Amino acid sequence: MNWIFLSAAICAEVIGTSALKASDGFTRPIPAIICAVAFGIAFYFLSLTLKVMPIGIVYAIWSGAGIVLISLMGYFIFGQTLDLPAMVGVGLIILGVVVINTLSGSTTH
Repeated sequence: MNWIFLSAAICAEVIGTSALKASDGFTRPIPAIICAVAFGIAFYFLSLTLKVMPIGIVYAIWSGAGIVLISLMGYFIFGQTLDLPAMVGVGLIILGVVVINTLSGSTTH
């Protein structure tokens, strides 16, 4: 269940960050409200995950997956592009998350 909670936290964080961009500095009320609600949901599910997994591992996965997904959202929704060094960096983040999930025994208490 902890992986479902972590996945929900990541998805909510990505929605919140995308809404933050769309809120234009909190000048657009609907995206601003979506942002606040999504971050509240993200932190709630993150707190549930932290009951059963170490904070360092959870944060590494949460932030790493969030960076990758936000980069994709930036490209597909906001028309932002990444140069080669940025894409290499995102690839290394993905590799790091994969290593943590497949090789590390630190994902449980």
